[in-house]
Amino acid sequence: MTGLGTVTWPPAPIRTERLVLRESEARDRTAFVELFASPDVGVYLGGPRPRDELERSVPGTPGRRPGLFVIELDGEMIGTVELNRRDAEHRSPVRPDAGEAELGYLFLPKAWGRGYAAEACAAALGWFADALPGEPVVLCTQTANDRSMRLAAKLGFTEVRRFEEWGAEQWFGVWSPVAQPG
Repeated sequence: MTGLGTVTWPPAPIRTERLVLRESEARDRTAFVELFASPDVGVYLGGPRPRDELERSVPGTPGRRPGLFVIELDGEMIGTVELNRRDAEHRSPVRPDAGEAELGYLFLPKAWGRGYAAEACAAALGWFADALPGEPVVLCTQTANDRSMRLAAKLGFTEVRRFEEWGAEQWFGVWSPVAQPG
């Protein structure tokens, strides 16, 4: 994946009713390790990574790159939301000659089921719509991932197609800022 081009990064922290979306900091390292080592988080992503490997490889300030927001609740990281350009290896049928921005998100299991993902993703999509007006955002998830499928619908993503990849049915959708209610 590649960056967001001309967008100034990092933006000022984004505050929602309950959350703060911000750039990663050194204090987030333990939560990043927990996120990537979690069997629950990794179930639709090829499985968890070994904790000892993560302890050696995760940098002191992990995830510090354009498009990646740490999601903070009461001063503690609970997940990430990322908007990143699809590269040539990940072209889509929506705009095959352009690198769309793709939405990705990971939350620690303790944050599941409370609406934090919808709140954080909606805030990130709003920021993106302001930063790059009129640009669509794509999302790909396994159809077996019920939570992710419900979130895509709640955020207003429209199905483009389904396909088989990595031994599972994948769902590919698009979100267009001009089609979203204001």
